[in-house]
Amino acid sequence: MFKKISIKRGLAMAMISSLILSLGGCGSTNTGAGSTASTEARDYYKVGVITSLSGAEVIGGNITKYGYDLWADVVNKKGGIKVGDKGYQVKLIYADDQSDPAAGANAVERMITSEKVDFILGPYTSGVTKAVAPILDKYKVPMITGSAESPSIWTQKFAYTFGSVPAADLTASSPLETLSKLADPPKTIAIIGVNDAFSKAVAESFKAAADKTGVKVLKYDIVPAGTDFTPLISAIKQLNPDVLAIGGHEAEHMEVIKGSKSLGFMPKAFVMHYGITNPDFTKNLGKDADYVYGAAVWTPDLKLKDDVFGTVQDYVKAYKEKYNAIPDYTAAACSATGQSFSAALAKIGAKPPLSDQQREELMKALEQVEVNTFYGPIKFATDGNWFHDNVGLKALTIQMIKGEQIIVGPEGMKAKDAIYPVPSFSAR
Repeated sequence: MFKKISIKRGLAMAMISSLILSLGGCGSTNTGAGSTASTEARDYYKVGVITSLSGAEVIGGNITKYGYDLWADVVNKKGGIKVGDKGYQVKLIYADDQSDPAAGANAVERMITSEKVDFILGPYTSGVTKAVAPILDKYKVPMITGSAESPSIWTQKFAYTFGSVPAADLTASSPLETLSKLADPPKTIAIIGVNDAFSKAVAESFKAAADKTGVKVLKYDIVPAGTDFTPLISAIKQLNPDVLAIGGHEAEHMEVIKGSKSLGFMPKAFVMHYGITNPDFTKNLGKDADYVYGAAVWTPDLKLKDDVFGTVQDYVKAYKEKYNAIPDYTAAACSATGQSFSAALAKIGAKPPLSDQQREELMKALEQVEVNTFYGPIKFATDGNWFHDNVGLKALTIQMIKGEQIIVGPEGMKAKDAIYPVPSFSAR
């Protein structure tokens, strides 16, 4: 008899325990089923970072990492992100997209559902940015990329994705426009673009600028990533264009310069875009990196400042002390990106950890804030073809000389006159 009673009592206790656990599970979040809000008690923001820490675009991925890391270091030393009368530290949680869109999408989903990040600092590449954007919309987690520049990101009007760098179709035409205003402008051009979202957009912008300025396009090719450029350059050499323009990243740019030199091909100018300002470009090419033209929205000699980093010169000094390198506009944009989040969080008074509702409010606040930084103004468009992109910066034409980014256009902003035609490799 005693044994039967014990068994019944044990079953009853198990049922009660199960009911308590079930009720406890229902109350584990105050934001409903499928919530990604954190229930942990903490007095710091958990900030996700997704970028290329390995793979083909690791060089650029590290640039974004450096920019984000420096922002976290500086803002934490200054007491953190201020909301109300208290400052909250930031903790960066990194995920490696492996330079692959699919890997990036998987990494972001894990970051949101497992790490419960409050918001995200975004990828180096446009391809990964486009892949993660639907994930952000699904879970309603705001992200600002300090790097991605493909116009195709913004035309899709993702609700939770923002960008600090103006799209390539707003900037890439600048070098050819500058060259078109010279006394003896280029008359012919060959254009090669790599078939990824950013690089292809740059090549398309080069072609549009050539058509607009009356420069004859002798060759226009979009090629797969990993293409051997030697046969292409050999064919272009036979056409003898005044300008060779490349839509790619730093690795492709270096390959084109090396290949052209080995084949004895020296156009009157090389025109590229992002990547030539990366310190590795000059480090790997030496004097062969000189005189290359590119487009930028920021250089280390601009006269801008803010309350976080101080002047541009203060920022450059801090970056150089930490990384022993001169920052380019992507590094600067990534460092400034955090300031948009800071302003939006202060606007809505959102303390960590953020609820699902607060993250939705944060997205709406990002659409409203305008932040003046050492990098320049950041204000996100809320309609049109550049939805949620920063359209407040002017495109600059730069020419690399001895590792320095010299502004040579537009006319009202240039520091020195453009050098064209450029000296041959042997004459440097």
